[in-house]
Amino acid sequence: MRSALAALLGREHDIEVVATPWRNAQRRARSLAPHVCVVDVECPGANTGDVSQLTELQDLVVGQKCALLVLATASRPGLLRRASQARALGFVNKDAPPEELVRGIRRVARGERFVDTSLAFDFLQAADIPLTPRELSVLSLAAEGASIGEIARVLHLCNGTVRNYMAAITRKTGARNRVDAIRISRVAGWL
Repeated sequence: MRSALAALLGREHDIEVVATPWRNAQRRARSLAPHVCVVDVECPGANTGDVSQLTELQDLVVGQKCALLVLATASRPGLLRRASQARALGFVNKDAPPEELVRGIRRVARGERFVDTSLAFDFLQAADIPLTPRELSVLSLAAEGASIGEIARVLHLCNGTVRNYMAAITRKTGARNRVDAIRISRVAGWL
């Protein structure tokens, strides 16, 4: 998808494109100082459960006056919420026509907020998510099959804290257990 988007965007006379895999994004952003970083929060290698990757990229590009535009899928308000908390300025649906992405890039490059209209309802739903950002991070990692210890290591928490988060998640979602909380959260689009 990255290559296809780069080829598509490369046709625009006023857009210069550099395609970089997620694992190299911070280093490339530091060396190139782009005006806009377009990030697919659901790409392989992106840990969408932990907003820190987006936040680290945004922290890096903020100093360079670079705006963050996120590609997202509709019906995933949890991801939109995490990207918004990472101070993304633009949001484009991955299923939107290419012209919408180009429009979003241009608006974000001017420092304007851009939200693809097909994601507007998901933003409204994101406001109703009962889980905190940290709880969403814990639950997202649990949904990927991570153990309590693995979640603790990734999020720099102790095991007891992760257990407390899981108990709060189970209570807030009305679930019977962790698996039920994951199912409920997926159905609601929070994960």
